[in-house]
Parts: sequence; structure tokens; C-alpha cells
Amino acid sequence: MKAITLGRSNVSVSPICLGTMTFGNQTSQTDAHRQIDMALAAGVSFLDTAEMYPVNPIRAETVGDSERVIGDWLARTGRRGEVHIATKISGPNNGYVRDGAGYDGAAIIAGVEASLRRLQTDVIDLYQLHWPMRGSYMFRQNWNFDPSGQDRAATIAHMEDVLDAIDRVVRDGKVRSFGLSNESAWGTARWIDTAERMGAPRVASVQNEYSLLCRLYDTDMAELAVNENVMLLAFSPLAAGLLTGKYQNGRIPEASRMAVDLAHGGTGKLGGRRTERVFDAVAAYLDLARTHGLDPIHMAIAWQRSRPFPVIPIIGATNTGQLQHLLAGLDLRLSDEVVSAIDDLHRHWPLPY
Repeated sequence: MKAITLGRSNVSVSPICLGTMTFGNQTSQTDAHRQIDMALAAGVSFLDTAEMYPVNPIRAETVGDSERVIGDWLARTGRRGEVHIATKISGPNNGYVRDGAGYDGAAIIAGVEASLRRLQTDVIDLYQLHWPMRGSYMFRQNWNFDPSGQDRAATIAHMEDVLDAIDRVVRDGKVRSFGLSNESAWGTARWIDTAERMGAPRVASVQNEYSLLCRLYDTDMAELAVNENVMLLAFSPLAAGLLTGKYQNGRIPEASRMAVDLAHGGTGKLGGRRTERVFDAVAAYLDLARTHGLDPIHMAIAWQRSRPFPVIPIIGATNTGQLQHLLAGLDLRLSDEVVSAIDDLHRHWPLPY
């Protein structure tokens, strides 16, 4: 695969990223290590993790385990030079990380050191803010998003504090590039212009949800991405598994994300994605794939690579069988006819969750 550069940074990565949020929970260390080997053999050398992973469920006692699994692979194989690693520091949370406090400049310094220890490496290729301290409209919070309580001056001061710390860890050689996650167009623009004013590292990427069923990125964020050269790292490109069709007609496959969530006392709503309307929308995309002789999973990933702005899909798999299926379709390129048909379905099902 031809490498692609993250924004205006000097970090070039594979055009597909392997997500690791199940490593150390649903995915055992043995299976996780096999997945990394498989991904590398297929040309996927970019790994994404976070200090709070694994998820489903998030538990204080497992925070950091996904990083540890990757670190053990690095220590065992000695192949650090063959992969690029992205990780994230958690924003305000329910007490899983730093007692729920989120991050400031001091937390960035400590968080980088902790991630380096767990990853058993001396440098992080991309360090990301998992979600904004001021709040976010991601994860279905767009339906009642209220920014009226935000304090602009306090937000800019916070950005300056964080960017000062990012600048320090970059100058110390511990981080190579800086990114955001679950951010808005306004927030991303302010991080960029604040960094430029300070001479601090510029935003290279933003990791937001993006799929056939979730296209909030398509307007203001897309325009910003093109004009400011910011890479989208698209998480949940299969809409938490909905676009595979495995949950159609009331099915809940054993060991699936929905099944695991229900087994741990959750709602099984896949982070708000399971709604009354979503299954009809999924059926429409499944029918479209069938009509054109396409695998729906491969179609969903290939569609992302057809977008008119820079994007790297993050593919994730609970087991090696799922990953093998994903990797088999990475060479697919969609015809203009299929892309046009997808746009027509989007107009009919614009916000199914």
C-alpha cells in the first residue's frame, strides 16, 4: 500500500489503520498479536489505540490493557520500525482514568509517559485528544447539543496549556505528531490557529465517527479538512457491525459487541446506533451491495476511500476471521454508479440514528 502523510506532519502511514479497542478484552493477546501480523502482511502498518482501551465494557481495572498488548507484541517481535502507533488521552470520564478528570498540560506530560511504558517504546507516532474537555456532539449528542455554556477565553487558555505540553513532548522526541478526536469544525480550527500563533505542533488528523450511516463529517468538517490539510481517521466505518448485516431480523450473534454489552448489563444499543429506523437503512445498503455483486463490508470500506477529502478508515475485528475478511476487500474501488447510488440512499436515510 502507498503511504499517506498525516496532514502537514512528517509522519506517513498506511492508508488503512488497524483499530485495537478490543485487544485485551474480547480479543485475547494471542489473537491480537496474530491480527497485527496479518495486518502487516497485508500492508496495514498503522495501529490505533488509547489509554482507556479496551472497551465494551470500559473498566478501571482494564484501562491501558490494549496498549499493553501492543507493547508485548513490540517486545516479542522487535518490529517497532515496521509500524506506526497512534494513541489517545482520555477526556472527562466516569472515573475510569485519572478519576474522571480529563486532561490539561500536566496530564499530557504524564499521559505520554504512561503510554510509552505500556507500549514499551520510546516514541508515539500520533498522540490524540480522545474528546474535547468542553464537550462534544459526537456519540448521538448532536440531537440535544448545547454549546451555550462554553467559555471561549477558558477554552483558548486550555488549548494553549495543552499545546505547550504537546510542543514539549514533540521536542523531547516522545511524540511525532498531534491529533484530535470527536472534534467539531470550530474546535479543530481553534486548535490550528492557536498552534500557529504559538509555533506549536499543528493538528495533523481528527478521529471522528464516519460511515454510510453516520455522515456528520461531510459538510463543515470536510471543508476544513481540505483547506487545512487535516486527515480524517474514520472510526466505526461499519457502524459498530450494523453494516455487516449480522444484527438484521433481530439476530444477536454470540460474542458480538451487542451480545457482550447485554451480558454485562448494558442496553445493547451499540452506543445509540440501534434504533427503529436503522435496520431498514442497513437493509437498503445490503440490497445495493447485492445488486452490484459486492460484499457489503468491502463496499462500506471502499466507499470511504472514494470521498473528496483525506480519510483513513480504521478497521477493527474481534477475531482473526473477521480481520481476514476485511483485508480481502481492501483493493476494491467502487464504480461511479455505485457511489451515486450510495448518495441516493443517504438522501433517503440521512440520519438513521
